[in-house]
Amino acid sequence: MRGDRLSEMEHQSPQVDAPTGPDLIKQAEALLKQQRFGAAVEYLDIVLQQTPDDRQALYLLAVCRRMQRRYDEAEGSVTRLQQTAPDFGRGWQEAGHLHRDRRNFDAALAAYERAVAANPGLAASWRFLAEMHRKVGSSERAQIAEANHQRLQSLPAELVSVTSMLHEGQLYRAERLCRHFLNRHPHHPEAMRLLAVLGMQLHIYDDAEFLLESVLEIEPDFDRARTDYIKVLHKRQKFARAFEQATELRRRQPGNPAAELAYANQAGAVGRYDEALAVLDRLAERARERAMDRAAIELQRGHVLKTIGRHDDAVAAYRAAVEARPGYGDAWWSLANMKTFRFDDDDIKRMRVQVDGNALTRADRYHLNFALGKALEDDGEFEASFVQYRQGNALKHDELDYSADRMQADFERQQSFFDPARVERLAGLGDPAPDPIFIVGLPRAGSTLIEQILASHSQVDGTLELPNILAIAHRLGGRLKRGETPRYPAVLADLPAERLAELGRQYLDETRVHRQQAPFFTDKMPNNFRHIGLILSILPNARIIDARRSPMACCFSGFKQLFAEGQEFSYSLSDIGRYYRGYVELMNHWRALYPESILQIDYEDVVADLEGQVRCMLEFLGLPFESACVEYHRTRRSVRTASSEQVRQPIYRAGLEQWRNFDPWLHELRDALGPLAGQ
Repeated sequence: MRGDRLSEMEHQSPQVDAPTGPDLIKQAEALLKQQRFGAAVEYLDIVLQQTPDDRQALYLLAVCRRMQRRYDEAEGSVTRLQQTAPDFGRGWQEAGHLHRDRRNFDAALAAYERAVAANPGLAASWRFLAEMHRKVGSSERAQIAEANHQRLQSLPAELVSVTSMLHEGQLYRAERLCRHFLNRHPHHPEAMRLLAVLGMQLHIYDDAEFLLESVLEIEPDFDRARTDYIKVLHKRQKFARAFEQATELRRRQPGNPAAELAYANQAGAVGRYDEALAVLDRLAERARERAMDRAAIELQRGHVLKTIGRHDDAVAAYRAAVEARPGYGDAWWSLANMKTFRFDDDDIKRMRVQVDGNALTRADRYHLNFALGKALEDDGEFEASFVQYRQGNALKHDELDYSADRMQADFERQQSFFDPARVERLAGLGDPAPDPIFIVGLPRAGSTLIEQILASHSQVDGTLELPNILAIAHRLGGRLKRGETPRYPAVLADLPAERLAELGRQYLDETRVHRQQAPFFTDKMPNNFRHIGLILSILPNARIIDARRSPMACCFSGFKQLFAEGQEFSYSLSDIGRYYRGYVELMNHWRALYPESILQIDYEDVVADLEGQVRCMLEFLGLPFESACVEYHRTRRSVRTASSEQVRQPIYRAGLEQWRNFDPWLHELRDALGPLAGQ
């Protein structure tokens, strides 16, 4: 029988001697549209024999089996699909269809909810959600689902496809289709919004901001665009403007939980913590019967409470998020990320149950891997801990488009362009303001500690990891096609002196919102070490402090840290080792070019001789000694980084040699570091 079907397939496509997986899937899709389910299954079986985890093949196989009413086999395909691609919205939609056909309506509703959370472009899921919510008497949720269904129905088919592609990771296909649509409909608000969202996904935040600002000029009532505008302003740390937009959204949508949450988030970002907490408290009370909503609200409450140093209250909020949603990886990781927090045995059991299950999204899974790794490390189970760290890093690494070779090429471009002759020609051409103190290096190297020490001085404002230098470098480089050689830093050779000074003033103007009244301020974006030539060309009197930590300790500390965003090099022992080596080489190059502008401070030296290193830094900066810098842990200010709990305590010694507990499994890191591994 199987041979007959294969013969039939060969007859249908005689010109294909060895069809590829994509060819077979296309043929299966065509057969599925013709309702020739058995023949489609044969094609899909061939694909899955070659590639057992092919997402599209598993999805189509589940559809075929359901349409054949072979429900048990369909369920098996859906389960495999969920294990392979837990964030694939159409997979969850198919699970919803299967449960609905088997009249398991509670499971169907839950699956459709997961589907639209992963991919809000699935009109069928929204339609069935509206029906099911009406049946169970949840009129508010039915209205939301129906509104989303109607919105998708009203959009051109191309934009519905763009929405789905965007949420299925097909970003470049989505961008091409969206731009093609905009060529024919230049001012279509939804197309402009979708292109801006794609820009955010691709980290092109300045373009996204411009697009969304333009959309709101065309259509001021477009609240979906305003919500995205708030997000991109926040990403660019334009917190005051983001708060203004969130205030307007809240005015336009009184009582809407999403608008209230957006307002609370931005109130916290501008330091209005009491106001943010008041809104979040009200939202949490209203959401007690809606676990998914309450979990997100309690998570945000925890973040605000942690930022202002209310440790116990932050723990309680994160625990409330976990109680509302036991598999909420972000809440578990937020507990672990407090650093001074310790999980108990019951916590570890609960996390193990979640990690061993199949219902987690990819993000929930790797958040839990990192959290469980921290819990097991604290318990002394180092091998089991390393397994969790390794699994979490592998999942995160697979999400990213990081290339160690590409990064090394960037390092080499900086070293090639900035030579002694170039530095001499650029010297003194930027803005002469001495205000900025840049703290650079690798994450987890002690930069937060240095910032807290300096921010305790009466003449220094502590700010944040400011993105402004990275944004200037990005704009100088322009938009590039894949494989195209970057124009930056070479473009600096063509800039007149007044343009360099203008870029320096632009940096100072854009960052002023983060300052108080002190004459100096810190910018602790660690990745700025890649752009020291740019910094000292546009701000020649800036000072650079290189926060250094011993290689093995620094790299492994980064490997077990799940960063909110950025630091893509840190999710592989080989990548992080190569990055550290490139960092050291580049910093040696910068110090040779700018010996008076750069000071290296080793974390181990700060731990061993705090006052001596404080005096060294203040002398370098031309500031008088103040004892408050030695008693930095008494300084009350909001701290947003992973080390926020540690810098509120006296000098933190415990992390110096922690990496040695994992030494048997770090050969890949040691190989990547080469001679540096022994330092």
